[in-house]
Amino acid sequence: MTSLSDPTHLNHPTMSRAMVALFAFCCGAIVANIYYAQPIIELIAPDIQLSAHGASLIVSLTQIGYALGIFFLVPLADLLENRKLMLGTTLLATVSLIGAALSSQPSVFLIVSLLIGFSSVSVQMLIPLAAHMASEQTRGSVVGSIMGGLLVGILLARPLASVIADHFGWRAVFYVAAAVMVAITLIMARTIPHRQPDHSATYGQLLASLGTLVRRHGPLRQRSFYQALMFATFSLFWTAVPLELSRQHGLSQSQIAVFALVGAIGAIAAPIAGRLADAGHTRRASLLAMVLAPVSFTTALVHPAYSVVALALTGVLLDFAVQMNMVLGQRIIYGLDANSRARLNALYVTSIFVGGAVGSAMASSVYEAGGWGLVMKVGSAIPLVALVAFLFNSRKP
Repeated sequence: MTSLSDPTHLNHPTMSRAMVALFAFCCGAIVANIYYAQPIIELIAPDIQLSAHGASLIVSLTQIGYALGIFFLVPLADLLENRKLMLGTTLLATVSLIGAALSSQPSVFLIVSLLIGFSSVSVQMLIPLAAHMASEQTRGSVVGSIMGGLLVGILLARPLASVIADHFGWRAVFYVAAAVMVAITLIMARTIPHRQPDHSATYGQLLASLGTLVRRHGPLRQRSFYQALMFATFSLFWTAVPLELSRQHGLSQSQIAVFALVGAIGAIAAPIAGRLADAGHTRRASLLAMVLAPVSFTTALVHPAYSVVALALTGVLLDFAVQMNMVLGQRIIYGLDANSRARLNALYVTSIFVGGAVGSAMASSVYEAGGWGLVMKVGSAIPLVALVAFLFNSRKP
């Protein structure tokens, strides 16, 4: 197969602090599109005649769309000029968000949800671009800092959506998100550097090379498997917990927003993980993350009298564990092949969001079948599988 040479055509060869902050802000604002619907599905579903059991499909289809976009669009960052590609996807995201705000039928809204996810993938082009621009010595901390912005976007999307929906209705959430995308498109057009990859492959060859990369790189397979499971439990928790908070504890959308805001504390894990990886502590930090995830669900057993506080503590610990493990995995895969970072990232993140889609899709059914007790059991069992696999692989010679 025709190989892809190392892409070097960048306007800016290094990552300044200002550029890191800009990348982090853009990543957070774009990735938030995938999560706005998560805490307000109980408002959206009855308005568009979607059943309670089918409500979590809104979240899971958005995540499936994101996974499809990563798989089919992100590899193009190893082929086409990056800034134009990112601007095209953010424009499509803007149109999709407006479509969601205008939808009144369940089938239309679910299709648009898929498109919102599919078009919000420029995040996964920005991160490999930053990895290209960073030095080997600082790559972990740069990626960790940008991931911190991305994760803040993930975690703040939920409280913002709850507050806006509580005061202005759920459709206003998507109108505001579309306006943010217009602003982000203008910012990216003025500030993101050009990057034209050197290549001699077709798009078909590029996609075919994904299978080769999976077969060639054992660490890619392992870290993708671990993080898919971690993100499945993350999505299960954050899709089910608004149901528990509203039904069992009587919290309003604004109060659920405060709850989700507390969970954003877990975003501090990303820069910490990047520095630990740069210092050579990837294995120990990974072990900590994969132990902490299942343990986080036991907080309700420790403080049953303060169940809302216990749920919040679960959210903080789980977010910390999942974000730490994600950054550690990215640090590893970005070091496998400099020529293929966009495609390696596409494979890694696709697997993560497939896991997230499964976790979101099962959330409503698990909660309806057994309440929060069953969510706890399923949520703690999933990352335990990742922990066992990690321990097994660590003992291999």
